[in-house]
Parts: sequence; structure tokens; C-alpha cells
Amino acid sequence: MSIQLVTTVAGLKAESARLLTAKGGASQGLVPTMGALHEGHAALARTAVGQNDVVVASIFVNPLQFGDAADLDRYPRTLEADLALLEEQGVDLAFAPSVEEVYPGGEPLVRVTSGRLGEKWEGASRPGHFDGALTVVAKLLHYGMPAAGLPAGSGGDAVNGSLPAYRAYFGQKDAQQLALVRRMVADLDFPVEIVGVPTVRAADGLALSSRNRFLSDDERDAALVLSRALRLLEERANAHEPLDLDSALALVESQPLVELDYFEVVDPGTLEPLAENCRETPFRGEALALIAARVGPVRLIDNMPLNS
Repeated sequence: MSIQLVTTVAGLKAESARLLTAKGGASQGLVPTMGALHEGHAALARTAVGQNDVVVASIFVNPLQFGDAADLDRYPRTLEADLALLEEQGVDLAFAPSVEEVYPGGEPLVRVTSGRLGEKWEGASRPGHFDGALTVVAKLLHYGMPAAGLPAGSGGDAVNGSLPAYRAYFGQKDAQQLALVRRMVADLDFPVEIVGVPTVRAADGLALSSRNRFLSDDERDAALVLSRALRLLEERANAHEPLDLDSALALVESQPLVELDYFEVVDPGTLEPLAENCRETPFRGEALALIAARVGPVRLIDNMPLNS
């Protein structure tokens, strides 16, 4: 069956409810995106399709996440290619609303605040970014919520009056965003399971990103130092060795085309820097290595879960 495109909240709710009933489904998945989709998004969609009866993918370039109007204007819009990619993965519905549909009264006066967790790392470099991201994710989670109560005898596991299982899928590449979404869902009692999907990388190790297309050949080669430094920490963690973050930092700083913003090993839940296990003592436990840098005109982020 071909993917269906809807552009209104009412259309999304009506079509997803119709599909759940037609399939006798007991679960619905949501894959929020800003379009310009690549294999990383395809992995999100495939995971969602494998775990749910009905899958919705949203395509919406959220203006609240951009501090620079020029950055918003140049963000690629590739709707036809995005729909083709989603259809190949088996996604049922694509929700591509206008800005006016999502923010009918203009920019919202009340927003979700990311708090201390959103003020560090990416939040320090992009003030207000995570408030805008969480605000739109909160709205999308509401839009994509499945209707309660499939008709009795529909053939699904859900019973009349019950709520089908609901899951939303986010990439581990945006580790801080994933942590914030999980905290928002837990702190504000959203009835949805947040599923993190591992980062998808090119064959040379570069994390896939919609922004990679803006790199020149030389800049792309230089950007590989980010993943190499992360892999170095991963190898040391797996070997139960001191992480020696300073030497990994020196590796990044040796690349003249890379302007480092931050490189740190943090607690996966709080994103606070680890006080121990980083430089001289053998690494134990779990951590998350975060890195961000500007390569030419492009700001890139990456991360690596560490588990001894």
C-alpha cells in the first residue's frame, strides 16, 4: 500500500484511526523528523514498522529550533524524496503540516522549558534550541497519539475502550535531545514509550546528518576525526583502560579544518561530566562521550555510548 500524505491534525487523527481499525491493530508508532531524510531516518522508520501495526512519520521544519533565520531558510526541503524513502520502509502515514497548522496563533506564548538539562552542551551553543524542540515534540506526540478503543471484534489485541500501545522513535545521534525527550515524557506523564535507535554511520564512520551535504570533500575528510576520537574512547572503555580524554582531544585539535566546541564524557542520564574514570583510573560503568565542532560552515555533533 502506498504511503498516505496528510497535512492537517484532523486528517492525521482520522486516517491513523481508520488504519488502526482496518488493520485490527494494537499499536501505533511515531517517527518525528524535520525532513531531508537519509539512511539514519530510514533506520528509525524500519524500527518503528517492525514494532507497530501503524506507523506515522512527521515532516516539519520547526522554526522554534533555529536561532538564525538564514539557517532556517537554507535547511533543505525535499518532500518528494522524503516520501519515497518513508514508503520504502513501509510507513503508513506521512504528516507534513504547515507552520500555520502547528502554530495557528503564531509562535506559542507558552512553551516547554528544557531546564538545566537543556542549557549545557548544545543548549549553551544554541540558546533556546531545546525549548523549541521540546515544544514541537510535545505537540507531535499529542497529534500522533492513537485513538482509544478499536471496535469490538476488529481482530486486534486491543479491546473496546483501551488505548493501543504508543511508541515514538528518536535517534541516538541527537543524544541530548533524546535525553530531554525522555525526561519530558517521564516528568510530564506522557502516555508514550520513547525508543532510542542507534546512530547510523557512513562506511568511513561519519555519523549521517542532513548537514553533511554542505561539506566540501576536504571538509568531509577532516570531519572523520570526530568519529575516530570517539572510537578511541570506545576502544579504551571496552578494554577497561583509562579513557585518557586529553589524548583524544589532542587528536581532534590536530585537524586544522576542525574548530572544536566541546568534547566531554558525561553521565548518560544527567549529562553531567564524570568526575572519575576519565583520565587515569580504569573505566568502569556507563558513560556517554559527546563531541561538537564546526567544520567549514557546518556544525556537526556526534556521540558514543561507553560501557565497560
